[in-house]
Amino acid sequence: MKRNYSFIIPVFNRPQEVKELLESFLSVNFPDDFEIVLVEDGSSETSETIVDEFSKKLTISYYFKPNSGPGDSRNFGMKQAKGNFFIILDSDCLLPPHYLATVDSFLNSDFHHCFGGADAAHCSFTPLQKAINYVMTSFFTTGGIRGSKNSINNFEPRSFNMGISKEVFEKTGGFAKIHPGEDPDLSQRILSAGYKTTFLPNAFVYHKRRISWKKFYIQVKKFGLVRPILNKWHPSAAKITFWFPTVFVFFTVLSVLLFLFVAPIFIVPLLLYLLLILIDSSIKNKSIYIGFLSIVAVFIQFFGYGMAFLKSSFLINLLNKNPQKQFPSLFFE
Repeated sequence: MKRNYSFIIPVFNRPQEVKELLESFLSVNFPDDFEIVLVEDGSSETSETIVDEFSKKLTISYYFKPNSGPGDSRNFGMKQAKGNFFIILDSDCLLPPHYLATVDSFLNSDFHHCFGGADAAHCSFTPLQKAINYVMTSFFTTGGIRGSKNSINNFEPRSFNMGISKEVFEKTGGFAKIHPGEDPDLSQRILSAGYKTTFLPNAFVYHKRRISWKKFYIQVKKFGLVRPILNKWHPSAAKITFWFPTVFVFFTVLSVLLFLFVAPIFIVPLLLYLLLILIDSSIKNKSIYIGFLSIVAVFIQFFGYGMAFLKSSFLINLLNKNPQKQFPSLFFE
């Protein structure tokens, strides 16, 4: 069956990001037409004028709805879409020219009802964005599994770069009203429904992520809070590696205390790890400044995620608290 692609993009108060994303669509090399479904999720700063600017160059369906979160907005967009295969993007992404051709070529040779792709840093990104991208994707931080060639099968796609068939959407009902965490939750329900997921290494997008340390901390803290909830919903998906950031927090605190009160040698393992981050990030980003920023990002990521994960694990798994009552900010009505 011929695949007709619909890109589903929820947006909330980010017209400038939408403009940059639509500009990247103009360079996509693909012989067939494709649809862009843009869903304005109750924004006060809409992208309507931006969409009008591109409507003669791209096939765009534009909708405005009350705010109900990104997951519900994606579901809304997929219900309106004309295609039979949906590709879900975040508004803070840019597409490389080869993206859709890469996806189509893979699905023609090895069809999967669900796929996920990687994210990368564009050359135009700020040093801070590149540092954050590094720690979110590096093998030496928490990004080793997501994007690893060893985890191609049963991969948990992320909603900044995720493809699902119309069949899968109708079978599963789409995203739940939790955020973040709606994407791994859907991935697990797709697997439970008997479908397969996979990872497409070359179908990457440029993902801007957060543009300040504060926003990055809030993001990773929410990731830490939501993961024990997902582990309780989908026990088979729980991994020991989810505890690594929490272990790093205790390792760091213990290393500093032993350094201060016992012997200087105890700080060496921590310093060696940070040196590894500095060297690896500096080489990959061709900037020692980004290397140092990556060290800052590591601490924010591990402490934000690690302590939130510990708190949520205690409340949700040990005390058996109701997730929605305990963390109402993670759920939409």
